[in-house]
Amino acid sequence: LFQALHQLYYDPNIENKNLAQKWLMQAQVSPQAWHFSWILLNMDKVPEIQYFGASALHIKISRYWNDIPADQYESLKSQLFTHITRFASGSKIVLTRLCVALASLALSMMPEAWPCAVADMVRMFQAEDSNVDGRARCLALLELLTVLPEEFQTSRLPQYRKGQVRSVLAQECSSVFPLLEQLLQQQDSPGFIKQKVLKCFSSWVQLEIPLMDCENLIQAAFTSLQDPELFDTAVEAVVNAISQPDAQRYVNTLLKLIPPVLGLQEQLRQAVQSGDMETSHGICRIAVALGENHSRALLDQVEHWQSFLALVNMIMFCTGIPGHYPVNETTSSLTLTFWYTLQDDILSFEPDKQAVYQQVYRPVYFQLVDVLLHKAQFPSDEEYGFWSSDEKEQFRIYRVDISDTLMYVYEMLGAELLSSLYDKLGRLLTNTEQPSTWQHTEALLYGFQSIAETIDVNYSDVVPGLIGLIPRISISNVQLADTVMFTIGALSEWLADHPVMINNVLPLVLQALGNPELSISSVSTLKKICRECKYDLPPYAANIVAVSQEVLMKQIHKTSQCMWLMQALGFLLSALQVEEILKNLHSLITPYIQQLEKLADETPNPSNKLAIIHILGLLSNLFTTLDISHHDDDHESNEVKKLPVQQGPNPVVVVLQQVFQLIQKVLSKWLNDAQVVESVCAIFEKSVKTLLDDFAPMVPQLCEMLGQMYSTIPQASAIDLTRQLVHIFAHEPAHFPPIKALFLLVTSVTLTLFQQGPRDHPDIVDSFMQLLAQALKRKPDLFLCSNLDVKAVFQCGVLSLKFPEAPTVKASCGFFTELLPRCGDIAPVGQVVHENGKVLLQAVLEGVGGQASRSLMDHFAEILFALNKHCFSYLSIWIKEAMQQDGFPSARVSPEQKETFSQQILRERVNKRRVKEMVKEFTLLCRGLHGTEYTADY
Repeated sequence: LFQALHQLYYDPNIENKNLAQKWLMQAQVSPQAWHFSWILLNMDKVPEIQYFGASALHIKISRYWNDIPADQYESLKSQLFTHITRFASGSKIVLTRLCVALASLALSMMPEAWPCAVADMVRMFQAEDSNVDGRARCLALLELLTVLPEEFQTSRLPQYRKGQVRSVLAQECSSVFPLLEQLLQQQDSPGFIKQKVLKCFSSWVQLEIPLMDCENLIQAAFTSLQDPELFDTAVEAVVNAISQPDAQRYVNTLLKLIPPVLGLQEQLRQAVQSGDMETSHGICRIAVALGENHSRALLDQVEHWQSFLALVNMIMFCTGIPGHYPVNETTSSLTLTFWYTLQDDILSFEPDKQAVYQQVYRPVYFQLVDVLLHKAQFPSDEEYGFWSSDEKEQFRIYRVDISDTLMYVYEMLGAELLSSLYDKLGRLLTNTEQPSTWQHTEALLYGFQSIAETIDVNYSDVVPGLIGLIPRISISNVQLADTVMFTIGALSEWLADHPVMINNVLPLVLQALGNPELSISSVSTLKKICRECKYDLPPYAANIVAVSQEVLMKQIHKTSQCMWLMQALGFLLSALQVEEILKNLHSLITPYIQQLEKLADETPNPSNKLAIIHILGLLSNLFTTLDISHHDDDHESNEVKKLPVQQGPNPVVVVLQQVFQLIQKVLSKWLNDAQVVESVCAIFEKSVKTLLDDFAPMVPQLCEMLGQMYSTIPQASAIDLTRQLVHIFAHEPAHFPPIKALFLLVTSVTLTLFQQGPRDHPDIVDSFMQLLAQALKRKPDLFLCSNLDVKAVFQCGVLSLKFPEAPTVKASCGFFTELLPRCGDIAPVGQVVHENGKVLLQAVLEGVGGQASRSLMDHFAEILFALNKHCFSYLSIWIKEAMQQDGFPSARVSPEQKETFSQQILRERVNKRRVKEMVKEFTLLCRGLHGTEYTADY
């Protein structure tokens, strides 16, 4: 043993250390541990060895309690007491471990075998023991009392014992709290003892002890806040005591806590003045803990409304604490959820009571808006230049939190909030005597944008004024320009209803497009305007396209903004006449087509690959939104503006047919590259989704190209596009033959892949299973084709159920859930299921038995439900045969449990949810997890 410990602590060779650790872990749980632990605790040993002895004792007591004969409890208890006293002035880490061991012993013995455990502990340590210094004994007792509730929180006691022990401990606090109070109030108690007392109190309040029993100690903790050495520990103690869920039942005690909290205001002001962030943070935590956890209970005390209002104002001071977050202060962010809670509580009262509170608190919330907008202001340019990127990111997130709070407060203040923001902005922009800082203007606009982004402001009478003010803002820097852009974007729906105002703001947006620093805000705003106002944009279309083309050619924007810009142009062009669309498309796309032609002739290399993917991406994003049939319009608002139905082919199809051969040429060189293939498929997939039936003229050539692609090198993206075609054209007899041929080709190529070994292609298997499920859903008679090998497809599905990748298994389950209901109406399917269904059941039960992830159990349950509903007579035989195998589906379930599960499944043919519950229950039994804490939330 000593040799192993020496090896663990002192041997430089890591392998020897690991071997020693493994051996020692086995030694700790061996029967001999009872004997050697005490030897290791001899005072002549080094602390590392003593620590191992104490740990071994704790492990034996906490995990192997049932091995200890009842007649040995007492001797074990007294030995532990003796050792704790002995180590009171010895090694701190060993003392703590011994205390944890005694705590574990006490939790297992109380209440029957050790009725007044805590009182006994206090008495034992208070007894005069000449060998040990009183202060050391006191610290040892406090350590023991502190670890006792902590050990309870992490103990492995069964649920019923936990409740029983918790209530015994809560009663025993009467032996602990008077001692703690006495130690805190004694003049001569040294700081480190008081520190320990506060930690001990913090540990006990988490046992849900009635708040009124904690009152004296909370008051004592408030007094300790004046002592810098005790401040942090006292804050933790007060916050833990106030925040326990049970505290709201003790309203009188809560009311008594308001004055001492308010009494901290002077200390808070001094801390803020002297820049002591720790102190201001701690005091704010206390005020917020009281306000946030108990606002409802305190609001209910109508006669005490003034003292609660004073607490609210104290929290307001914390929200508006001077300095910039997160550089000069970190406190204000703690208070934001309080304002949500208070508002929810006020709005939950019945109308009469609510009216009274609204009168008191509306002015408070208007003040809050001013405070928040002040806190959201950027620092001076010079100061901001010194911030690290991490500080800038924290400030950005903080502003998002403020924005969310303002949006929430709107529910309380309504339209009046917008008017007040508008008045302030108007005064700011028209005041010639005192020119305002850009930060002030930006913050007010930011407030407006926060609300307009999510709340419908169409009825608001201040928006026209705001749109009129925007061009008057002199934009001197990036942050202000960004906010102006986002504000215009937030008002795009309003602009769609008031098109005469578009010209006020559109020039600003087009100008911003040329500035790389405003890339995200300008492009996303243009996209919103083009989406919402497309029917009013034809007069401006030529200008928008020209500016967009220029910035695209100059490569001002990063890839994702280029893609958004293309989507914006797609929306814009959708509202034009066909010949206009074609003219614009021609000028927009030609430069890219020429580039692509050049790239197609080059030898493949990484840089031209990126260029190809970029151009293909631009095309697919343009085609995602270019929709002249207006599938996506909501019918009410745009009925009036609907354009005449277009004659002739769809412009997107015209363009696709023009570039089809070029795309085939690119493909032929890049067939090996999954990303390029994916980008090509994306163009067609986006177009099919947008055009729907209008895509029909492209179907034959696309199917032919996909077939060639997939036969040469199978890729998942080609199957996904095939699935899309099956989905949209399944019911079109004229267009379906090429799709049917493609489906059969993809199936036969994939079956060959399965014969060669599909494990390296989980993505292809996943997409293939989804394709089969889609075919069964939209066009089940594909499974009647003489050249479709239904049996092979079925076997592939069973194989896929055993893949380690969850998405692939989920897709396979989806396939079987569609296939099984077809047993009756598609003869080949019925025949295959009846001949091979047992293999499927076997695979499903293996998954449930523990082979598959627990997150997939609902999907396996769907297969069992479908088998029972559509193949009942077979299932009853199969399940019986499967369950008769020894140790199947898991060695952990007994024959009775397997029988019960089989019967439950066979009985339930109506309620799918019940089957899911049975499968969850059974999988836990199979995994040996049933009834453990690990599964409590499952």
